[in-house]
Amino acid sequence: MIVFQKASAPPVADPDITAYWHFGWAVPDSRKALETFRSQNLLVPFYTDDQGEYVGISSDTYPYPPGVPGRTKDQIAEATAQKLEPRRIGGNGYIAGPDHAIVEFTGNAPERFDHVHMWQDDPLCAQLWYVTHLEATPRQAPAPAAPLTAENCKVPRGPQPSWPSLDRKGTDRFPTGGVRFDDVAMNWYMNQTERPLYPTSGHLMDHITLSVSNLDSWIDKLKREGVVFLREPYSIGTTRGVMIEGPSREAIELIEGE
Repeated sequence: MIVFQKASAPPVADPDITAYWHFGWAVPDSRKALETFRSQNLLVPFYTDDQGEYVGISSDTYPYPPGVPGRTKDQIAEATAQKLEPRRIGGNGYIAGPDHAIVEFTGNAPERFDHVHMWQDDPLCAQLWYVTHLEATPRQAPAPAAPLTAENCKVPRGPQPSWPSLDRKGTDRFPTGGVRFDDVAMNWYMNQTERPLYPTSGHLMDHITLSVSNLDSWIDKLKREGVVFLREPYSIGTTRGVMIEGPSREAIELIEGE
C-alpha cells in the first residue's frame, strides 16, 4: 500500500538528502513498459558515463559483471575492449512520478510493489540494525568473512563510482546492504554525500510502515534496546501505531494488525 497525504506545499524531493531514495515496481515486461513510459515522456535519464550519455533502461548498456549492478570506468573500458553488446532483455529503468518522486520499474516478473531503495550512512551497520531490532531477513549475498557486529560493520566508501546511474557522476555502490520483509526488499548503498542524512519526516518519502501482531510487546522490546521513538502510541482508525527512527534517521511506522 502507498499512502498519499495532501500537503500545503510540495514536499522536499531531493533524492540524496534522506535515507529514502525511491521505490521499485516489478512489471511483467520491462522493455514493453519502457516504450509505454517513453511515449508518456516520463523516463528519467539513466546515465552510462560521466560525459552525459544515457539510456532509458539498464539492458541497453553493457551487461553487469556477476553480482554487481553497474560498471566502474575501468570495467566500462574492459567491456569496450571486449566488444560486449547490450542484452536488450529485461532490465530496469526509472520514471518521474508526482511531485518529482522517482519510481523504478524492473522486470520481468509478476506485477507488484517490489522494493524500497535507500541510502545509509553505514550500510552494513544499518543491515545489522534492521536484523537486530526489527527481526528482518538479511539480503541474499555472499557470506562475509566474519559475522557482522557493531565493531566491524563500518566499512569505508569504495574507491570508484559505477554506471548506469541516475547521477551523471555515477553511484557509489560499495558497501551495500539490505533486508527483506516478506516479499518486499529494502536495499541500500552508501550515502552519496559527505554530510549525514536528514530525517525523512516531512520529505517526499516520509516513512514506511510495518505491521506487527502485538504492538505493546514490540514497544517494550524496542525501548529496552534503546531504539529512538519519534511518536508514542497513537490511534489509526480502529488500531494503533508508533513511529520509530532507523539508523540513518528514516521514520518507520509500526501498526498493530492481526
